[in-house]
Amino acid sequence: MITVNVSGLKNNPSEALRSAKEDMVLVMNRDEPDALMIGVNQMKALDMPGVRTALATALFKDGDLSLARAAKLASMTLAGFITHISRLGIPVISQSDEEVESDMDTLDEWLAS
Repeated sequence: MITVNVSGLKNNPSEALRSAKEDMVLVMNRDEPDALMIGVNQMKALDMPGVRTALATALFKDGDLSLARAAKLASMTLAGFITHISRLGIPVISQSDEEVESDMDTLDEWLAS
C-alpha cells in the first residue's frame, strides 16, 4: 500500500493515479486515513457483469460523459444505450424550456424557408 497526504495529492495527483493502477493508495489527512484509491483495472472491476453499464449510466446521468462515450463505456450500441437509459427514466436530452422553445423557433424558420 502506498500512502500520500492530502497536500501531496493536491500537488501531484497524477502520481497518485499512476500508483493506484499498481497498488492501493491511502490518502491521509492530518494523520488520519481519509480516502482509499484503488485502480479499477487492478480489481478487474470493469470486467464484472453489469459494472460497465452501471458506471456509464451514472456518469451520463450526472453529465460527466456524453451519450456516445457512455454507450462506448457500456460496450453497447448507441441505440441500445438510449433504450437502456430511457427504460430507467433518464432523459436522453436535457434542455431548459427556453432552449426547447428556441429550437422549435429555429425549426419553424427552417421549415418556412
